[in-house]
Amino acid sequence: MKIWQKNIDVDSFVESFTVGQDREMDMHLAGADVLGSLAHTRMLNSINLMTDEDLSLVQKELKNIYQEILDGKFLIEDSVEDVHSQVEMMLTQRIGEAGKKIHSGRSRNDQVLVDLKLYFRSEIESIFKNTEALFQQLIQLSNQHKQVLMPGYTHLQIAMPSSFGLWFGAYAESLVDDLQLLKAAWHICNKNPLGSAAGYGSSFPLNRTMTTNLLGFEDLNYNVVYAQMGRGKTERILAQAMSSIAATLAKFAMDVTLFINQNFGFISFPAHLTTGSSIMPHKKNPDVFELIRSRCNKIQALPNEIAMMTSNLPVGYHRDLQLLKENLFPAFQSLNDCLAIAKYMLENISIKDNILDDPKYDYLFSVEVVNNEVLNGIPFREAYKNIGLAIEEGKFQPAKEVNHTHEGSIGNLCNDQIERMFQHVKAEFGFEKVEKALNELLKKEA
Repeated sequence: MKIWQKNIDVDSFVESFTVGQDREMDMHLAGADVLGSLAHTRMLNSINLMTDEDLSLVQKELKNIYQEILDGKFLIEDSVEDVHSQVEMMLTQRIGEAGKKIHSGRSRNDQVLVDLKLYFRSEIESIFKNTEALFQQLIQLSNQHKQVLMPGYTHLQIAMPSSFGLWFGAYAESLVDDLQLLKAAWHICNKNPLGSAAGYGSSFPLNRTMTTNLLGFEDLNYNVVYAQMGRGKTERILAQAMSSIAATLAKFAMDVTLFINQNFGFISFPAHLTTGSSIMPHKKNPDVFELIRSRCNKIQALPNEIAMMTSNLPVGYHRDLQLLKENLFPAFQSLNDCLAIAKYMLENISIKDNILDDPKYDYLFSVEVVNNEVLNGIPFREAYKNIGLAIEEGKFQPAKEVNHTHEGSIGNLCNDQIERMFQHVKAEFGFEKVEKALNELLKKEA
């Protein structure tokens, strides 16, 4: 019997269809569900809807269940519809009538909303930490190889001299901008919907500010209707932030698959980090980066998937929203895996020196020669024309000394400034406040 069910059993076919994969997805929310109940029941006690004795029983057993979740001993039974029902059922079985009181003043609608917000905060922190590790690896490689020149391209044609310092540093700075979007998603996720009930509030004198503080949220979703409207919107904004990081990774992965190609030969990896061919013994394939590229392209499709599932829904809760879990939840693991293995691969990358000594790259230096003539007093358009004619006539002589000194150029990477921007973004997340609040919630006796 479901906690919402009256006297008629739901048809088994209807039940299996409507539940779908929700039990499996809800396993991700188990810890968050307990945290939300810890805060909610303390609030119920504060407004005299739960006695001190019942609160003590409930808090103690919820913390026991939380530990079981951490230990991998928690399961959602096949006869139980979702994680909320499972936790409430376990409480009632273990402590009796007090377990039946935890749902006062809330609905499964706001319960899943707060579970999702708490879960998303945790996943955002994981994504941030993995992005930070990759960022630091890119900065380290940029500084280490800042003197090593490589071709720069436009239209996939050789254009001007670049450097490995610029290449690695470019992707590091790209991640900083990506984290700005992740920070925006964090702020959206870090607002408390608990107390909105089914989307229209409650006649109980709930203290929503109290649960906001207990759960470490920055603020409330004040309007109870909007709190419900946030379902789907929150997921889409978070997916957009994830897709931005994924776009940076996918672009970098494409560069790697090009640059490791023998026709480029700019970089290489140890044989044990590449794969071979069943018939071609010379092959060393960049399968890791090909899979990063494809996984990240899949993540880039995620915001559109979520938008298509939610764009024509009117105000209020709809069962369609349940399916968002199936699209979004696996993407967290996939993006974190891509970030982690990209860093691992870069720890083992080898860079080729003296790439630009090859005569086929001589034309990379045409702009340097034009600029040298301008520095000697020749107007730019005349210098440009002179060098163009020399190239056409086969008389061009490259000047292979590169002297770029302005901010962000080959000779002045400004990696310290890129790191400053990163640290500024990091400080605005506020992970420490959340950790402190949740630790307090889990250890403090009622």
